[in-house]
Formats: sequence, structure tokens, C-alpha cells
Amino acid sequence: MGQDAMVTAADIARLAGVGRAAVSNWRRRHDDFPEPVGGTATSPVFSLAQVQQWLRRQGKLRRPVDDEHLWQELRRIAERTGLAEASVFAGAFLTYLHRDPEDWRRLAASTDRELAARLPRRIKAVVRELPGGTGLGTAPGAALPADCIPLVRRLAALAERRGPVEVFEFLRERYLSRHRRRVYEAPPQVVALVSELADSRVHTVLDPACGSGAFLLGMLERPDPPRRLLGQEADEAVARLTAVRLALRTPGARIRLGDGLRADRFPDAAADLVVTCPPFNDRNWGHEELATDPRWRYGPPPRSCSELAWAQHALARCRPGGLVVLLMLPAAALRRAGRRIRAELLRRGALRAIIALPPQAVPGMACHVWVLRRPRPGDRPPGQVLMVDVSGIGDDFAAPAAKLWHRFAAAPEADLAEPGLGGAVRIIDLLGEEVDLTPAHHIPPPPAAPAIEQVAELRAELGGRLGELAALLPEVEAGGEGFPAPMISLAELARLGLLRILGALPPSGAPPAGRAEEDAPPHPDPPVLTAEDVAAGTGPSGKADGLPPGTRIAIRPGDVLVPTLLHPPIARVAGERGAVLGRHLALLRPDPARLDPHFLAGMIRGSRGHRHRAALSATLRLDVRRIEIPLLTVEEQRRYGEAFRRLEEFTAALNQAGDRYAELAALIADGLADATLRPRDDTPPVPEERP
Repeated sequence: MGQDAMVTAADIARLAGVGRAAVSNWRRRHDDFPEPVGGTATSPVFSLAQVQQWLRRQGKLRRPVDDEHLWQELRRIAERTGLAEASVFAGAFLTYLHRDPEDWRRLAASTDRELAARLPRRIKAVVRELPGGTGLGTAPGAALPADCIPLVRRLAALAERRGPVEVFEFLRERYLSRHRRRVYEAPPQVVALVSELADSRVHTVLDPACGSGAFLLGMLERPDPPRRLLGQEADEAVARLTAVRLALRTPGARIRLGDGLRADRFPDAAADLVVTCPPFNDRNWGHEELATDPRWRYGPPPRSCSELAWAQHALARCRPGGLVVLLMLPAAALRRAGRRIRAELLRRGALRAIIALPPQAVPGMACHVWVLRRPRPGDRPPGQVLMVDVSGIGDDFAAPAAKLWHRFAAAPEADLAEPGLGGAVRIIDLLGEEVDLTPAHHIPPPPAAPAIEQVAELRAELGGRLGELAALLPEVEAGGEGFPAPMISLAELARLGLLRILGALPPSGAPPAGRAEEDAPPHPDPPVLTAEDVAAGTGPSGKADGLPPGTRIAIRPGDVLVPTLLHPPIARVAGERGAVLGRHLALLRPDPARLDPHFLAGMIRGSRGHRHRAALSATLRLDVRRIEIPLLTVEEQRRYGEAFRRLEEFTAALNQAGDRYAELAALIADGLADATLRPRDDTPPVPEERP
């Protein structure tokens, strides 16, 4: 099997823990890299055994090859059955193995033919809860195909070493890498928030649109996990894989296939907690066919408000007094079409809190979390609702939001205000024309110093800074008509050994200059200094994902960094280690004993650099090799270099002062507009201009 398995460039990149660009680079640079054994010119495939040997010789093998052999075996079977069916079977077998390892040990001693005949019945007897069956060989009396037996034995061997859960998660991740668009994965921070918002004792949890099951899995991490986990998912393949994922962790999980609104599979759930991320912006959720559905206790949802249909479905499947936690789009809090339902949820005490999440919490979209509680018969509706905005907090937003929720839940009628974070808002104040429930509109801002104190502080700061700016300017005097020394190009300086040029692309498109081993970065995932960082004078902001390891150049203090696509020329002297060189940057490394870096950078920034631009692919690119500088003595270079350094420091301080002046002007304008400031009585009027 190992000799026959074939892998793509993406598979090789995964084995080595690098990007696909690195694999392409290896193929170009290394004559001994394995030749393709199939595929096409644009999508070649390679022998896994040959790739494994090459990666091991190069010291680049980062992941176990057993995983890849297993995946290739599964893919080969999937050519006949489909990848989802093969993956479900693998998961069902691993669940059987996990639940009854002794039975497997007895069965594994059978011949392959006996194993193929007996195993399907054994798996079904132990794993009964999977929707759609246990995968291959599920027909009554059917045996496994003979080519599945090597997969079964390989699964068992790998599970013995690494555990069934880890093996299935590997297979599941590989499946999802091919079907990423069809599966929603709730981010870990949001899952943690839901777990912390839940009541202390939860026995039954329902997710009516469970996707990959992240919310249900998160509840299993609690000290007192729930006994029953119920989930429903409309996508058949996703539902079956999620069912396996949960079955490997608990016998109390039941995942069912179907649309939670149109074909509810848990009509009598009475869950302690209902949690889900409903399908967003879904206009085909069943508006007409569900128009008179008894679940719409707070009003029939408009076609454009599918989220409010899911909210009412969740409340209907929750026990009285139970909790509902929903991930919602911000539009659900203010969309005009849903204002009547929002008002009813508030009036009748169902909607208890809305939490605005940070922009990065759910990749690609802003989100709110709605917390609802199904009223008990005879309950008096509360007079307040909790509004929380953790959008300005980083990844650790779950704890402060949950802490505020539990304070509110313990005393929902008490005064509660955390300026800048959240607080209790009177429901009567929200029942206006729009019923806008956006938390930021109802949370008091954090306390700030009085405007007049802030203005006085800024004025004093800027007054002192002006004096410092004047001192930064170097003293100069009239010079001659040119340098007495001859001009010499950077290419010639490099040839003479006064500097090295790294990372620059010649106009001809030839490969960059070679680099020594000491230029390699000290760790595998360094930050990247981009051309934009150099232009702005900031630290590294890029990531090394797109830079193959063999092309990364570590930046040293004293290196001169020159963006090759910006106009006019910019050059800065590096001050610290740790970053690597980004794209569209040239790195000049002068010999400090013979060439001063600040002198070199200053001469490049001057007008002499403007004419050394060449058209390359319709883009003007600076050719650093053609830039000329005067060949002065080191002492003269250092005098000029100090002046250039002070000028750069002056420019940076001037820009910073300009930003602070703009801040002062905005602060005064805001204060005048909201009456926290007013013009002084002794301020002389500005004389009018006369034509």
C-alpha cells in the first residue's frame, strides 16, 4: 500500500508543515526531488514512498506518514462509495473499537474473509444511533468488500497508538478541507462563551442546526456535562460525520437528519439549553408553508427574518425556565420587519440579553449573541434586559460577558451598569418605533476626564513638543556644487565587498542574489516586515505563510530596507532583529567599518534615487543596483549619516505631532458641539477678510 499511494503537492506541503509554494520551490531547486508519477502538468501526483524518503533525507518531514497512508486508503475506497460514506464507515468502526475493544481483539484474529462477513453486524450492534446507518456493508446480511479489510486493520493499528478520537478527527479534518464551504465551524471563543452563559446544571442540550457539533462538544467540556445531546442538521454528510464525532465521546448523543424548521425531529425535546447558529439571511426557510405554525407564539416571522423564526423554534423546544443562546446577525436587532416580534419577546420576558461580539470573534462577519429564557407559566415578566458590548475586547471576551450575565440573572431588577461594557436597560425605554436592540446604542460610555482637562493636557504636551522639534533639525551650512568624490553604483559597491544586496529583483527577472546560511531566520514562523511597514515606519505586520522557508531572509540591525515599488524612494535603517524580509523589499547590508548605513539610507531617499526606476510588467520598480552614491571617507559618511538620521527622527516626530494636533482639534470641536466646552469670553474675534 505504501508504495502505491500517491500524493498531491498540497499533501506534501501538509506532511512538511509548509505552504504549497515551498513544494513548488523544492521542485525547481532540488534535482533529486521525486518526479511525478501521474496527474497532469498543472496538478501532478507523486509516489508517497518516494516523497517520504526525500523529506526524511532533507529533515523536512513534520507529520506522521501513517496518517497519509490511511487517508490514501480511504480515498481509494471512496472512489467507489463516495468520500462521505467511506468516512462515516471509518468513524463507525472507530466508535465500535472505542466502545468494545475486547470484541475487536477477538474478531481481529479472524481471516480477512471471516472479518468481512462478521464486522458489519458487530458494528451495528454496538453503534445504533448513527443517522443513515454505519456506512459500508449496511444492507442486511451484506459483507464488507474485500478491499475494505486493509483499511479496517490500518484504522485499528493507528487507533491503538493514538486513540480513536484523534484518528477520526484527522480524517474529518481532511474531509472538511475538501468541503469547507458546506460546513460551519463555531469558533472556540464563541463556544466557550455559550458554555459559560449556560446554567450551572444542564441535563439536555439541543442544537437544531448543529453543523459540525461544536456547541454540543463544548458542553461536554463542562465539569458536570449534560447527559443528553440532541442535534439536527440538514446536510446529510455533515450530520452523519457529526454523529460519529459525538458518538466517540459520549453514548448520550443523538444527531438527526433534516431541516430543523420544516422537519423538526425533536418535537418533544424540552431541553434545558437550546443553542445554535441558525442559517443567516435565508429567505427560503419555509415562510409560506409554516405561516400558521404553533411555534410562532411571538408573531409570524417575516420572510426576511429567518433568524426570528429560529429564535421562536428554539424557545418552543426549550423547557419552561430553560435557556436559549443564539448566534445572530446584528441586523436581527434592528431590522424594521422584525420589530413587532422583538417587542413581544421583550414584553413577555423571553429576551433577556444581547451581547455584541468583537469583529474577529466570527471570521468574516459581525455577530451578536441573544440570550433568551422560556417563561414559566405565571412568571412576572422582568422590567429590564441586559445589553453587553465586548466588541472592543480581544479574544478573552467570554469571561467578562458571562460574568455580567450571571450578575444580571441573579438580580434582573437591580441597577447594573458597567460603563463601556454593559448594563441593565429598562424594557419600556426600548419599545419605541424601531425597537432597536443594538447594544452600543444603550450602553453608557466609559468615564473620561472632563473635556477641558483633556484639552489643557494636549495643549501643554504639544507646546513642549514644538521646542523639541526645533532641536532635532541638524545644523547645516552652504556647500559646493557637488561632491568632490566620484559617484559609484550600489552594484559596484557590492562587487567591491562594501555591502550585500538581498531580496532585490533585477529588471531582467533573474533570480535574487544568493544568500548565506546565516541569513536564515532563527525560528520557523517569524513576523514579516512588509513594504508598507517600511513606508509607515512601523514594526512588522505580515505573516510568513506565503514565504517559503527557503526564501526567508532575517533582518539584522544596521540593514537598510528599500521598498522597490514605492515612489518617491524610501529607505530606513533596521533597528532590531526578529523579522524577515517581505515581498517588494530590497535589503542592503553594508560593512559598517567601510559604509555608514544612515549615510546610505539618506542618499537613497534623496533625489538621486528617483531616476533609477525601470518598467517591469507595467509597474515602475526601483532598481537599487543602479543607485549611485559618492565614495566619501567613512568619517565624512558618518557626519552626513548623523544629519540624515536626525532628519528622519524630525520627520517622524513632526508626523506624530500632526496627529496629536488633529486629535486636539477634534476634541475641541466635539466639546463645542455637545456644550462640554464653550469659547472663552476674552477670546478676541477673528478680523473679517476684506476683498
